[in-house]
Amino acid sequence: MNIIKSFSITLGALIAGMTFAIAQPMSDDAAGAGNQTEYNAANANWKPSLVPDGAIEKTDRVHRALEWAPIREIDVAWKTRVWREIDVREKQNQAFIYVGDEYSGGGAFIEVLLDLIKRGRVAAYEAIDDRFTTELTEETLEEALGATTEISEQMDPITFETVFVEYTTEFDVNSIVKYQIKEDVIFDRNLGRAVVRIIGIAPIKFQEVGGEDVSQIVEIPMFWLYYPELRTELVNYEVYNPINDMRRMTWTDLLDNRYFSSYIIKTSNNNPRSQRLKRNDIRSLYMGEQLERELMEREMDMWEN
Repeated sequence: MNIIKSFSITLGALIAGMTFAIAQPMSDDAAGAGNQTEYNAANANWKPSLVPDGAIEKTDRVHRALEWAPIREIDVAWKTRVWREIDVREKQNQAFIYVGDEYSGGGAFIEVLLDLIKRGRVAAYEAIDDRFTTELTEETLEEALGATTEISEQMDPITFETVFVEYTTEFDVNSIVKYQIKEDVIFDRNLGRAVVRIIGIAPIKFQEVGGEDVSQIVEIPMFWLYYPELRTELVNYEVYNPINDMRRMTWTDLLDNRYFSSYIIKTSNNNPRSQRLKRNDIRSLYMGEQLERELMEREMDMWEN
C-alpha cells in the first residue's frame, strides 16, 4: 500500500513538474534570440527573422583570425608572384554567390566586401594598377559600381502629359562572376615547403562597352583590396556549406586554406613585361596548368638539391 502511495506521489510530482515547465514563460534571453532587429546586414533588403527560426538553440559565435607566421628574408630560397582568377560559376565556388543569412553577413560575398568598404572597416584601392597606389574615394566607388542617374520620358496615364522621371540604376551583384587574386608563392627553408600568401583580391565585373552599333562585353576589375587587412574582417563572416548547415568555416579560413577553384592567368617568372595569358582561350587554360605544374616541380626540386 505504501508502495502504491509513493508511486502516486511521484507520478503526481512528475506531472506537476511537466505542467510547470510547459507553463513557464519564455525568458528575455530566449525571446530575444530571434529578435535581431539591429542586425547590420550587408544587403539592405535582407532582414533577419523576428523569431527563433529553427529547432536548434543557437549561440553567439566568436571568430578570430590567427596572425600569419613571419617569414624572414634569410629563410626564403625563392619567391614567385602569381595572379589567379576565381570563377564563381564553377560548382566549387558556389559559396561566393550565396545570398546570405545571419551568420554569413546577410549578403553575397561581393555585398560583404562593399559593406566593409562603405563602413570604413577596410580600404579599397583603384584598379588603375594592382599595387594599392591610389585609395578609392566614395565618388570613384559609385563610379566603379556603375550606379548612374538617368532621366526617362514617360506619359502620365491620367493627364496624358509628358513627364520626366529621374531614377538611379542600382548595382547588380550578379554582374560579378569572377574574382582576381594576387599572391606570393614563397619557399621557406625554415619550413621546408612552399608557402602561399594572398596579397590582394579584386572583384571582376562584366561590362558592355561601345556604342549602339558596335559593342562588346569586357571584364573590368572594380577595385583592389589588401588581403592582410581584409582577412581580419572576413573572419566574422561564415561561408555557405552545401552539405551541412552546422559546419561552416569563415571566409578567412576558406581563402587562407585555399578551399576554392582557380586558374593561373599570370606569373612573374620569365615575364618581364607582366603580360597575362589570353582571355577566354582554351589554350590559356592549358598554359595555366603548365605553370601550376612548374611551381610544384620547383618545390619538389628543392628536396632533391
